[in-house]
Formats: sequence, C-alpha cells, structure tokens
Amino acid sequence: MTAGRLGILATHPIQYYAPLYRALAARPGVDLTVYFAHQPTPAEQGIGFGVAFTWDHNLIDGYPHIFLTNRASGPNRDRFRDYDTPSIASIITRGRFDAFLVHGWQTQSYWQAMRACWQSATPVLVRGDSQLRDDASSLKRALKRMLYPRFVRRFAACLSVGQRSDEYFRYYGARRVVRSPHFVDNARFAAAAAAARPDRAALRAALGIPADAIVALFAGKLIDRKRPIDLLRAVERVDGVHALFVGDGARRASLEAMARAAGARAHFAGFRNQGAMAEAYAVADVLVLPSDARETWGLVVNEAMASGIPAIVSDAVGCAPDLIVPGVTGAVYPAGDVGALARVLAALAADPSSAERMGASAARHIAAWSVDRAADGVLAGAAQ
Repeated sequence: MTAGRLGILATHPIQYYAPLYRALAARPGVDLTVYFAHQPTPAEQGIGFGVAFTWDHNLIDGYPHIFLTNRASGPNRDRFRDYDTPSIASIITRGRFDAFLVHGWQTQSYWQAMRACWQSATPVLVRGDSQLRDDASSLKRALKRMLYPRFVRRFAACLSVGQRSDEYFRYYGARRVVRSPHFVDNARFAAAAAAARPDRAALRAALGIPADAIVALFAGKLIDRKRPIDLLRAVERVDGVHALFVGDGARRASLEAMARAAGARAHFAGFRNQGAMAEAYAVADVLVLPSDARETWGLVVNEAMASGIPAIVSDAVGCAPDLIVPGVTGAVYPAGDVGALARVLAALAADPSSAERMGASAARHIAAWSVDRAADGVLAGAAQ
C-alpha cells in the first residue's frame, strides 16, 4: 500500500505506538485515522505501576484520531470486556478503508472491528508480539491450535514484531506474515541519555550508589512475572554490583524488605515517567530483564540499547533472539536461574570496560529496529 485509506483501532493511547501512527500519517498518500476504544484515567493508567499518572509525552499529537464511546463499565484493567465499542462496526462499514489494522484479538472491541471488516470485505491486518512459550500448559496450546487457525487465516496479513512473533503467527495458520518490528524512538532515547550522562556521578550519589560500582538496572513494574527478585538475589552473590530498581508495583514493599534484611546493594527509585528515564539509563551499566515467558517482547530492552547500554535478559523474554547477540549486545541466561545471572554479572564486574563496548554495539544493532521499518511493514501488509 503506497496510498489509500488506512484505519487503526487501539485500546487506548500507548507510548510505544504513537511514533508509528505519526510515521504512517506522514507517508505521502496515506489517509490515516486512528480510533481509540478508551481514554484511561490516571488511576487506570497506573494499574500495575503502583501509582496513578499520565504520560509526560503527548501520545495523541501528530496524527488524526478519534476516541470512541466505550460502553464497558470500569475500571479499565485490560480485560476482554473492558473495551466495548459497537460504533466501530458502522465506521468500518461506511468507511471504505483500503485496510484496517488491529493490535490483537484479546478484547471485545477488536472482535467488533474484525467482524465488521470480514463482513464488509475490508482487508484486516493484525500486529502483535505473542510468543508460543507464554502458554501456561500443553492443554491451553492444544485448545488454541484448534480454535485460532479459524480466524488467523482470515487476516489479510499478520504483522510480526520479531522472530518469535513470526513463529507464533505461522504456527496458528497465518497465510501471510510481514515483519513490522518492535521499536522505540531510538534518536530520542540516545539524545536524552547522552545529555544526562555528564551528570552520572551526581545522579549516582543522589541514589546512594558509589561512582565506581557496576549498576544493573531493572526498569518496569515490580510484579511477579517480571521476576525482579532474581536480580536482587543475583546481586547478593556478586561483589561490586549494585541493583537499581526503577518502577513500582505489588512486589516493591517485599523486595525492599528483603533487601534490607540481606543488606543487599539495592536501590529503589520508584516510578519514573518517560521523560525521567534518561537519568536511569545514564546511571546504569547494564539493563537486566529477568521476566518469564509472559514478557512477549520487552521494549525496555530497545530503550536501553538505544541509550547505549547492553542488556541481560532471560531466555524466556520475547526479544532475546532478535536483540541479544551474546557477548556483543548483552547476554542471555536460563529464566529463573539466579546462579547463571550472577555469573553473567560477575563477568561484567571482572571486566567493567566490556559494558561500554557492548553498549556501543547495542546502539548500532538497535538502529535497524526503527519506526520507519515498522511503518514500512504496516504498508507492505496492507498492499494487496
């Protein structure tokens, strides 16, 4: 699709999607409208983060958008019935879109749009980052194997964000898979981290971190599926390494209590909005993402690499095969293996200069995971 009318439905404004919408709106000949099923309150936005907030970057500027009427009763918690927008059906039926994109099939609103597309012969695309590993049981996988191909085959194209996303769509019968990679605004993160880095020593001092420490950063919700406890336990085993936890969530209090009881070199900075993340990346030597397989990608890894620091991720994290080149852009270790994570951190502590070398390689590697490539993928998927 080089020109034509493109519609997109999203559950709500999401910080990682806004640059894609702007890039698509800027393409010559593309007539874009983004529809949102819901506009979260600060309290809803903060579910899982442990604090109510609004994003400090404008997520709805730079592209045409419409907020639909959400008939679901709140609070919005990203469950299936939390998004109910029957008006999207008539919009699609009357809209004569050349293609229409949904970001999954996990909500009622997406199904309302998908059915309307199929009934009106509007090509419908799906973009998602699910991976096969996140199925809790073989029974769940078997049930999906029976049900999913019935509708996955009906998508005009499935837009995958990486290798495991490719595998997921193909496993469930996609007739056409097009790569539209996961990305962040690489230039913005690089510039912000570079601007903050001269203050690295002062920022560390404010957090109580020695200037010569190796700092392993955890950035995200402090919840079970992200396994922040694994980093805390690993740091207890390695001299000279400090853990910096940036984020909030259900496990923060217990993690802080464990750190105090063990005398661990752990520092808790609380929730930081997007505009303040550059300071965290400037302080850190390496990002650690210990999550289980429910971490279907891990865009914080993109952020860290764009900011010039390497990443250590568990092998369950979806982005591992795409973004981590062992010994070059970071390291991969078996999920849940605290000893293995500790050994990776110990190797970094033994050769502190390796973090800088890998950080430079990470910044070069992540350049290919860009908004332009993601937009190219959407338009390629829409081409008939």
